[in-house]
Amino acid sequence: MNSFILLQATSPQPSEWAMFFGRFHPLIVHLPIGFLLIAGLLELDRVTRRQTVSSHTITLILFWSAVSATMACIFGYLLSLGGGYDEETLSDHMWEGIGVAVFAWIAWAIKHERIGPRIRFGPLLYFPALGIGVLLLLAAGHKGGSLTHGSDFLTQYTPEPLRSMAGIPPREDKEEAMKPIEDVNQAMVYQQIVHPILKSRCIQCHNPEKSKADLRLDSPEMIKKGSEDGPILVAGKGAESKMIKVCLLPEEDDHHMPPKGKTQLTENQVALLTWWINQGAPFDKKVAELKVPEDVKPALASLGTGAAVGGGQVATGPAPESPVLTMKLPAADPKAIDELKKAGLLVLPLSKEQNQLEVSAVNARAFNDGQAVSLPKLSQQIVWLKLGDTEVSDATLAQVAQLKNLQKLHLEQTKVTDAGLKNLKNLPYLEYLNLYGTEVTDAGLKELAGIKNLKTVYLWQTKVTEAGVAELKKALPNLEINMGLGESSIAAFTKADSAATEKPKAK
Repeated sequence: MNSFILLQATSPQPSEWAMFFGRFHPLIVHLPIGFLLIAGLLELDRVTRRQTVSSHTITLILFWSAVSATMACIFGYLLSLGGGYDEETLSDHMWEGIGVAVFAWIAWAIKHERIGPRIRFGPLLYFPALGIGVLLLLAAGHKGGSLTHGSDFLTQYTPEPLRSMAGIPPREDKEEAMKPIEDVNQAMVYQQIVHPILKSRCIQCHNPEKSKADLRLDSPEMIKKGSEDGPILVAGKGAESKMIKVCLLPEEDDHHMPPKGKTQLTENQVALLTWWINQGAPFDKKVAELKVPEDVKPALASLGTGAAVGGGQVATGPAPESPVLTMKLPAADPKAIDELKKAGLLVLPLSKEQNQLEVSAVNARAFNDGQAVSLPKLSQQIVWLKLGDTEVSDATLAQVAQLKNLQKLHLEQTKVTDAGLKNLKNLPYLEYLNLYGTEVTDAGLKELAGIKNLKTVYLWQTKVTEAGVAELKKALPNLEINMGLGESSIAAFTKADSAATEKPKAK
């Protein structure tokens, strides 16, 4: 290992100034490429066609090629201090870059009208120096591309028969792993779902040859190891895992991954990665061995060929108990979807064939009433809305009231009160309502009595009373009311409540 690599490995974390100037390397490095190639082409033209090119012009071009090559070396060194590059490739690139600068200075000195005459055998050395400089420039450029994009960047799409003639191995079909999964339930979660996502979006910058932030995502061992800042997974807590957090940062943020300009993860891909981590980030489990929440089933279904997942017909959304899940709806406005995404919401299709959407604020805890004004722009398409643990209040329910096809609504742990529930009376398809941890009282339950299709409501840790629940049961006898008890307790409570409301006739 050369001294440069040893110094890099033992040096402390680079300063912000070093990294600031280092980021200019990709910009500066193009200057010597242009200058040196122009000088070489002018000399070639002068020799082959005997054109009269000013010697001073070529000297000036060589001077700036040498200066810019030297600056590129300095900035490249500063950039390399951030780590995350293959050591051997980085070392080759560094010495080739230094060679470009050295031979550019030699060519300039020989060509200089005052310095050149003082150099013994100068005219004999000029063209070799210029030629070697150009060759090293090409080699350094190739190694720089390998550091940035991978060693097969130039040859990855080499067609036949050139591939065989050059002795390049057959090209790996990188999309092969993303083909539809015949039986999603029996799919290995990591090998067939997680790894293909990482391979298509992340491994290009986190592999054995290029491990930005000392992070590799090409194998389970490397994923478990994490990055230079520590673990990237918190098993069982997807929202707290760095792997998910960096994907949900604004695209303009320097820490957002994949970086701006690269192909981004889709909402389904983020949902699947989050689900995998929430299930403990297993590397040897099948889908059937893990718990599959309702909001993840559509994402899993998009990977398959239409088979059921986790007991539900997810190829066309959940079991079609509600007509809203099977009705034909117009396609959503892409601008409206983008507006919700910018607010941090996940927008997921319930199936590939229809236009019903799920909108979730699972990763947008700061979502508030002001941002909720964008919801009615998808008034027909939103059928599942998850706003739990956000900053919304009664004002948001005025917007929710315009979602005429809403079937499921999560409002747990929000600032919603009885006053806001008045807005929900005119939602004809609403079947599921979660009010856990809100300030709702018996007065709010009276507003729910008018929602005739309501089937399930969660009221745990609210301010409702048993008397209020009993009144709601009178209005909606088939309503399942979850007060935070077990299923047997709920059944017993419901039975007792029904018995209490049936007064015996006088004999």
